[in-house]
Amino acid sequence: MIEAQGLSKTYGNIHALKEVSFEAHPGEILGVLGPNGAGKTTTLRILSTLLPATSGSARVAGFDVARDSIEVRRRIGYLPESNPLPEEMRVIEYLDYRGQLKGLFPRAARRTKIEEILQRCQVVDVRQRILGQLSKGYRQRVGLADALLADPPVVVLDEPTSGLDPHQVRHLRAIVRELREDKTVLLCTHILSEASVLCDRLLVIDRGQIVGSGTMKELAETHSVPSGPDALEEIFIRITKGGEAE
Repeated sequence: MIEAQGLSKTYGNIHALKEVSFEAHPGEILGVLGPNGAGKTTTLRILSTLLPATSGSARVAGFDVARDSIEVRRRIGYLPESNPLPEEMRVIEYLDYRGQLKGLFPRAARRTKIEEILQRCQVVDVRQRILGQLSKGYRQRVGLADALLADPPVVVLDEPTSGLDPHQVRHLRAIVRELREDKTVLLCTHILSEASVLCDRLLVIDRGQIVGSGTMKELAETHSVPSGPDALEEIFIRITKGGEAE
């Protein structure tokens, strides 16, 4: 569903990404881990057609992100870390507006889809609330509702639970788990406990390069780390040269 081959991104003499290659399969949650500034968000932005690669190629749902960017955008839902939302609109108005931009017509079908997404993302109770008055947890769920509105086969989530309280984290993680049923999910996070409970496979990036990939079991065996609650933290520290962990 996602194929990246030799992705590189440079800014002058700075190499944000260096020859990054990986795949993500249908029905899989692939976790993208790494210290701050490792190149995680750069990778997601290239795959979402928001940033051009300096070299290399990538395909999403069979379409090239550089040559077929419009087709890629039709098949991808993206929740950025900052999640910008218009402060003055109501939740239902915003989702209706976004549905129109995504080409969800006619109006009756769009409204039906919005009702379904409101239920799925657990934001029915704030449907008439103004976005600027929502807590961060609700704002994240509205952003996820937007990402899922057109029923894309690929969903990209950049730090979706950052800054949320434990109850909000639990709600959002439950929603993400359900996506595995019919979507490919690319989950970027620096919260190692989140990666260990949500992801089927892990991709570890450090200084713009992939330094580890595989299931938790495969990574533990490769790096001779015994299984346990702190296994991923130990793996992370070993392969990122002492990078940050949370």
